[in-house]
Amino acid sequence: MSDWSSYELQDFIPFTADVYFRLLDRTNETFWPLHLLTLAMGCTALLCALSGRARIALLLIAPLWVFVGVAYFLQRYAELNWAGHYAGWAFIVQAGALVLIALTRYGIERPPRLLNIPSLAGTLIAALGLFGYPWIAPLSGYSPYQAETFGINPAPTAITTFGLILIVLRGTAMWLAAIVPFLWLILAGLTLTALGAPWANALLVTLVATLLAMARKNALEPEAHDKRRPGDDGDHPHP
Repeated sequence: MSDWSSYELQDFIPFTADVYFRLLDRTNETFWPLHLLTLAMGCTALLCALSGRARIALLLIAPLWVFVGVAYFLQRYAELNWAGHYAGWAFIVQAGALVLIALTRYGIERPPRLLNIPSLAGTLIAALGLFGYPWIAPLSGYSPYQAETFGINPAPTAITTFGLILIVLRGTAMWLAAIVPFLWLILAGLTLTALGAPWANALLVTLVATLLAMARKNALEPEAHDKRRPGDDGDHPHP
């Protein structure tokens, strides 16, 4: 039996840093300027979430999960890593879960509570995925074509979705909607660590901060339920 202690994290990554960043190059060159549309959809989803239109926010981002699952994982990443097929289908399942939650209104926060810590954290995390994360690679000395953007690449898509579900979902629905983003950000963080990307730790810190905010929201849920007024239903906030 081989000694597992002799293995390093890099031994489990079937590609080099150069190959990975060429993948980002090709993906961004192929789909530019679609990035502008996905960013606009993400910003609109965030505004909808903050204005109490949770269902619209979830329905806006669901197609982008399908797009990333097919265009990034199944058509490109799977050529480097056999696990890309599973990741691609997981992203498609995540899209279906978001649509199902939107259609059934299961677990949607009614009305949204924008001034509590989880919602404020969700807003910051969503903004990080939309505006902050794409700048990390260029500011670290990498090519702008190696920047990862919402709706095109998986990590910022997962981060932004984490922020949105913190704002609009509660209870079991919140945790279920977080499973695929959670698993991918762990894998992405470990992959970037193995490849020596300088922002790997930032990705893992974001993941931990998100989970803490979700736990905080879960702890506040009984109190919020007690304060909810009769008739607090639907997608729009009450005056």
